[in-house]
Amino acid sequence: MVFLGDSITDAGVFISMVEARLRMEGLPLELINLGLPSETCSGLSEPDHPFPRPNVQERLDRALARAKPDVVVVCYGMNDGIYHPFNEQRFVRYQEGINTIITKVAATGAPLVLMTPPAFDPLPMKKQGKLVPADGDNFAWFAIYENYDSVMQKYAEWVLKQTDRVAMTIDLHSPVNNVLAKERAIDPDYMMSKDGVHVFDSGHRVIADAMLEAWNLPTTPPSARLLEIVGKRQAISHRAWLSHVGHLRPG
Repeated sequence: MVFLGDSITDAGVFISMVEARLRMEGLPLELINLGLPSETCSGLSEPDHPFPRPNVQERLDRALARAKPDVVVVCYGMNDGIYHPFNEQRFVRYQEGINTIITKVAATGAPLVLMTPPAFDPLPMKKQGKLVPADGDNFAWFAIYENYDSVMQKYAEWVLKQTDRVAMTIDLHSPVNNVLAKERAIDPDYMMSKDGVHVFDSGHRVIADAMLEAWNLPTTPPSARLLEIVGKRQAISHRAWLSHVGHLRPG
């Protein structure tokens, strides 16, 4: 099972959580993490990004040929809006990128699981004074449009409409927002990330649970020891597979 995505996938925590649960269920599948930080599926970059964002289209053919996946899981969108207000041309580029992934994965015969981008939480960046209003002059990963989650909502809604074209779609956007709302009813300052994007382990648990629920598997967390072992193995495998497939991200 090959995972393609941006830095949220690259972190690999939710993948380790899912793998540990699969092993507990007697399903010892090999989960290959090919997530790459900064990546998009659209080829877009904000002007102030320190380098052109890598585009999964550059490595997609190699990833499919070298990993020969039985299942492909894809999660893009957070970077594809490039942290700007909604723009129809950018949205079309995102749709084109996902469409290309759908076509190329279908050609391999592997089922494709298409996941929505998770939610963007504005609170951490608001506390840091780093949100930008719609009429702002500049937007980037460090200066994010204040209503950026409304952009992610549009992207997520479109992804969920692709059910008839892929094996499965999974909503990650709603579960993250639902947990944030529930926790903030108790603690208004509750946060799941430092920047609204890169979730802590608690956020990865929400993502993993959404996947497991979609697959009708128990969401009972694995033991800390099993998760530690799987996580260490995943960390080694992830870097090895990234190098084996190749990419253009500096550093």
